[in-house]
Amino acid sequence: MNLVFNIIWIVFGGLMVAVEYAVSSVAMMITIIGIPFGLQTFKLARVALWPFGTEITDDGWPSGCLAGVMNVVWWFVGGIPIALTHLLWGIIFCVTVVGIPFGMQHFKLMKLALFPFGTKVG
Repeated sequence: MNLVFNIIWIVFGGLMVAVEYAVSSVAMMITIIGIPFGLQTFKLARVALWPFGTEITDDGWPSGCLAGVMNVVWWFVGGIPIALTHLLWGIIFCVTVVGIPFGMQHFKLMKLALFPFGTKVG
């Protein structure tokens, strides 16, 4: 069933979102300072391409002060606008019964967009 949902997801916008994340990752990696943020955006692209069946494990607040600081910087650089976009699409999809699984995937992406450092995608 995950395969069918993933194919529907890709056809109706998932591929576009994943490409946007990948392009922004490459753009962020132009500078040395942006490389960690670009790597985290690739994590978002991976989940945006194939969200059904992908588990995101949260280790709580990331260990080490650098990862925590990076999450806070990420919120202001791009995390909050990305999360609000996923929140909006999640609410729109959850209006209908058929769209609820797709809305839930947007909520999963929203959580990852807010806290990319310290989470593992598997």
